[in-house]
Amino acid sequence: MTVELSTPLGKIDVTEDVIARIAGGAAMEVFGLVGMASRKALKDGIAELLGLETLSKGVVVFNQNGEVSLDMHIIVSYGTKISEVAGNVQRRVRYTLEQMVGIDVAAINIYVQGVRTDRDT
Repeated sequence: MTVELSTPLGKIDVTEDVIARIAGGAAMEVFGLVGMASRKALKDGIAELLGLETLSKGVVVFNQNGEVSLDMHIIVSYGTKISEVAGNVQRRVRYTLEQMVGIDVAAINIYVQGVRTDRDT
């Protein structure tokens, strides 16, 4: 699926994978975020931390009736306020997608899959 944007010069199609990659990259700029988590079920109660090349795998893009919404699965750093980190991720991703792609995101749902300490590395 693609997200279709109309401009005075014509039509622009942006794939959902591109949106997911932009969202994942923007989220990684937020302090307190360790990384993106796999959307797969937890293994033995531990979330799988994704590498930088697979940031989009922690993001699910929904495009229904012209409205784009995201589900983001994240891992936060121990000692940070989870609600602040999640709110900062939502604001950063919304701003970045508006500036880079020109789309308004209807919702950004954050799923905290785990908390990582320095000893977990």
